[in-house]
Amino acid sequence: MALKSSSADGRTRSSIQIFIVAGLCCFFYILGAWQRSGFGKADNLAERIIKSTADCNIIPNLTFETHHGGDVGPDDDSESKSKIYQPCPSRFTDYTPCQDQSRAMTFPRENMIYRERHCPPQQEKLHCLIPAPKGYVTPFPWPKSRDYVPFANAPYKSLTVEKAIQNWVQYEGNVFRFPGGGTQFPQGADKYIDQLASVLPIANGTVRTALDTGCGVASLGAYLWSRNVIAMSFAPRDSHEAQVQFALERGVPAVIGVFGTVKLPYPSRAFDMAHCSRCLIPWGANDGMYLMEVDRVLRPGGYWVLSGPPINWKNNYRSWQRPKEELQEEQRKIEETAKLLCWDKKYENGEMAIWQKRLNADSCRARQDDSRATLCKSTDTDDAWYKQMEACITPYPDSGSSDEVAGGQLKVFPERLYAVPPRVASGSVPGVSAKTYQVYNKEWKKHVNAYKKINKLLDSGRYRNIMDMNAGMGGFAAALESPKLWVMNVVPTIAEKSTLGVIYERGLIGIYHDWCEAFSTYPRTYDLIHANGVFSLYEDRCSMEDILLEMDRILRPEGAVIFRDEVNVLIKVRKMVGQMRWNTKMVDHEDGPLVPEKILVAVKQYWVAGGNSTSTQ
Repeated sequence: MALKSSSADGRTRSSIQIFIVAGLCCFFYILGAWQRSGFGKADNLAERIIKSTADCNIIPNLTFETHHGGDVGPDDDSESKSKIYQPCPSRFTDYTPCQDQSRAMTFPRENMIYRERHCPPQQEKLHCLIPAPKGYVTPFPWPKSRDYVPFANAPYKSLTVEKAIQNWVQYEGNVFRFPGGGTQFPQGADKYIDQLASVLPIANGTVRTALDTGCGVASLGAYLWSRNVIAMSFAPRDSHEAQVQFALERGVPAVIGVFGTVKLPYPSRAFDMAHCSRCLIPWGANDGMYLMEVDRVLRPGGYWVLSGPPINWKNNYRSWQRPKEELQEEQRKIEETAKLLCWDKKYENGEMAIWQKRLNADSCRARQDDSRATLCKSTDTDDAWYKQMEACITPYPDSGSSDEVAGGQLKVFPERLYAVPPRVASGSVPGVSAKTYQVYNKEWKKHVNAYKKINKLLDSGRYRNIMDMNAGMGGFAAALESPKLWVMNVVPTIAEKSTLGVIYERGLIGIYHDWCEAFSTYPRTYDLIHANGVFSLYEDRCSMEDILLEMDRILRPEGAVIFRDEVNVLIKVRKMVGQMRWNTKMVDHEDGPLVPEKILVAVKQYWVAGGNSTSTQ
């Protein structure tokens, strides 16, 4: 009997041991999953939000409203700060690292080399915060911003003097007023666009994306907006101080840029229209190289508009105060290059001429017999970042017939925003099919809906100039599409897929950029920045600090940032931006707390040179 009792006790102990081991296994499995989700690292904050609100995505303590001034409020980050970033000296208020004037003057002036991007080496990069000028205020909301800019935000009067008779900009009290005039449109940009629209298919949505070269204060882009045309405007940082800065203060897309020796940072077949109004670009120089670059970025069937010299030089050379022989030779070179490119002149009246690029190579067989028609040898026509411009013609993609659009026919806007882009339909983007493209768009609609719950001002007009630092195929911008805002879609040069061409085929705009360098813009030019996976992408490539300081430079005071990344990355970001006068909150992925990807929202505090500052809390 004793033996049987002992055996029974042993079996009982064995059962208990098995149960304990199984229980411990389950406990550590659940604990591991919990830790991998990141919920135990930084998301006790999100847990408190869930308990304190009916909707877990609402952030009660972070305000996105503007305040402009006041005292510093309490910092919501309880973590100790090992470093506080100090303001840069006030002389850096309008610092543009890669277009710095003092550095530019050390480079040759030939072919505008000195106006191209020349970024500082690592040891010369600033590690301080660029201050806003005293008196800085949030820009007026669109459309008022189109016509008025606060003087304190860009306190430069040189254009009001140099362009006084051309109706560019006027100084009135504490604001600049932009009457909508220009050198080539003294009756206003609207009247000028009416003339364009009498020739170009603007009204029906065929012309959606435009490139405005040497844009001045971007009045053309400002007034094209009401015609549902979005213009990418660029001008150099030159003697006309603050052209691009004025454009962005007005709420018009623009970057600092120049026709020099390097290709434009856009893909091939991007723009429906390219425009030059007295842009001072020597189109006939360098064997027509600049016109050949326009041809590269112009889609088949697209239009090039030239307004001003040398068009109709016979009647205008006296008023232009230029020798007629010089103007005649300039126009001859332009006409010769246009013929070589197989552009058809569609219109010439007064000082305006319009050419149209043909649909495909089959419609330009005469060019094949011209010895001057050198085709570019590069197989990747979208590869433009720091690539030398060449005097060669970019080949058309293959087409099946003489009336087929090379590269694919685009829908009119807004239908083309969600139509399958030709680059996707043709399989030109590796791993992306029509089906996966539709899934991608659905996913981004869900993401943006979650953002709107976090920040209810997202599509209210509070944010006009928006940047997506890692735009993919433009899903974020498409889901946000509104006449109240525009998005600069940045495709990093190190991205796995080259998708900027897809973005343009959707009727959106964007640019190539490497975030290890400064962006081609002035400080304080974006109201909201979206950074999806940026720091995971650039891990081990360049400093997180450098990227965040650049984001701080281009973000307006009281501007907002939405980070989407792995939780371990966002914890580092959150700590660093807390040392940069930003207020932050972490929230869960919209699919729940067990998803490792999180959302970090941030607001940059208002402060200006000299110390006037306030928290947005």
